[in-house]
Amino acid sequence: MINSRQNYLNAKRFSADLALEHIIPHNVCFYLIPPIVDLTIDEFEKLALERLKMLRLLEQVTAKNPKVSSEAWREAVLAEVNHEGLRTYAKLARGNLNDDASKAARRRDYLSHFILRFAYCRSEELRRWFVAREMELFRLKFGALSMRDVKDFLEVYELDYKPLSDEEKLDISEHLCASTYNHTRLKMETTDFYAVHFTEVLNLVRDRKCFLKAGVAYITPEHFAHVIGKKHQQLIEDGLKGHLRLLPTLEIDERFAMLLKSIHTSYTGKNYTVAKTGSVPVESLDQLSKKSFALCMRNVHDTLRATHHLKHVGRMQYTLFLKAIGVTMEDALRFWREELTRGKVPIEKFEKEYAYAIRHNYGKEGSRINYSPFSCMKVITTPIGPGETHGCPFKNLDASTLKMKLTGYGLSAIDADEVAGYAAKGHYQIACGKYFEVVHETKLEEGINHPNQYFELSQLTMEGKERPRQGHAAAAAAAANQSARWNSQPNSQSTQDGGMVGDSSTLNGADDDLELWEIMESKERETDADGTMLAVPVAESLSKKVSPKQTKAAQEWEDDDFDMLEFNE
Repeated sequence: MINSRQNYLNAKRFSADLALEHIIPHNVCFYLIPPIVDLTIDEFEKLALERLKMLRLLEQVTAKNPKVSSEAWREAVLAEVNHEGLRTYAKLARGNLNDDASKAARRRDYLSHFILRFAYCRSEELRRWFVAREMELFRLKFGALSMRDVKDFLEVYELDYKPLSDEEKLDISEHLCASTYNHTRLKMETTDFYAVHFTEVLNLVRDRKCFLKAGVAYITPEHFAHVIGKKHQQLIEDGLKGHLRLLPTLEIDERFAMLLKSIHTSYTGKNYTVAKTGSVPVESLDQLSKKSFALCMRNVHDTLRATHHLKHVGRMQYTLFLKAIGVTMEDALRFWREELTRGKVPIEKFEKEYAYAIRHNYGKEGSRINYSPFSCMKVITTPIGPGETHGCPFKNLDASTLKMKLTGYGLSAIDADEVAGYAAKGHYQIACGKYFEVVHETKLEEGINHPNQYFELSQLTMEGKERPRQGHAAAAAAAANQSARWNSQPNSQSTQDGGMVGDSSTLNGADDDLELWEIMESKERETDADGTMLAVPVAESLSKKVSPKQTKAAQEWEDDDFDMLEFNE
């Protein structure tokens, strides 16, 4: 009986996968038909995080290369894709092949797109971010297609575009040569040209990158991404509207509701839940904070030293960070005891309430969950209340205050302006990476996604600078030793396809256990200088329920112009 059921499930999955293969016969695809396949929660989550990692990678590369040519942008993206081991998307960016590996990559691409639609349809801000990133991914894949691949794509989706015949091309050959500055006459003769209405490629017309005659623009396959891209963008926007209508039905299942709400803030990098060794003494924190702490952690540390107090979310954020860099629980208890009792916290209250919360952070009390330190996305999205200093300074400080803080930390006015410029555009992690480069006087080869990653990279960078005369072998050994020193335990969620992990505090139920948050909130009421009691807000993402009004508001789609197709040529 068991074997019969298993055979039935295998046959069902085979038929679903076979149907999916017919839906996506090309590496570049329109996501037209929602897939009907059986996925476990684990598969669902892995596919979502893999695509999220890819979309974030695209965002970072695009922010760093806003004015470079398409080819330079493409090379930068592919270098990062290979570095991160995202084999699915590396495969899809190599043109249109029909081998088994390409078919498997198409399947992951197709399924993950529809999964993220549910996660990103719920607000205008999320929709805008998702559409922009998906268009960058489309640009990456379409840019790898040959002329034959483009023809196949048009045939698959029955798009009524035909290349010019040799006679038609000969009649306007001089004009085509003049309009394609990077084509020789021989190359022009062997290149397909398509006639499209000029309104479909307004940006090419504006930049004079195509021949225009009687309202018809003549373009090459490499520029065809603008035409197909507009259709692709509209399909994604329409698809998000449809997913928004389906969202209340899907979120009846609390497992999906929690997963979908947490995806955007999920961490997709190395796991820093706990350090292998407790090798950082608290006496060194003042010195370490000046160079090896990301701005968010340096801001929290400086505030604690100046005021001898932090509100509960700040204490949680900083304690988890200290745990992950290698501060032992005993040292953490001593550090917080000495600091808080210098302020307004009596020793009895500390031992009764605050010490419990610290032990809970280390997984030694309550449900004994080994809480993960806050990733950049979690730091950025955690709400900030009055008098609180946690969160991302690049997001929460106005431009003048941020520049003042940066210059106070030793940055020149020019460097401070550049860092603040990225922050003003909403590129908070890019700003953090630039801050790292200025402080360490080095070029950063990867984006900053986690305060503990910042700390680890800082230590490795300084270790390399301290030993400039070492040979390559010795330097490599030193880097390996330093990496082992700060390295965190491997994450059980790592996958073969990217080595990426999820933020276990978000996706694996740690945030479902509200015990620590409830303890902190119920036992602590912050009293300001005049004795007024201030209720400390708990992070809304942990327990917020969607009201009928909110659901209705979420369904009000604003018809903004998502003009994501201004490709840099």
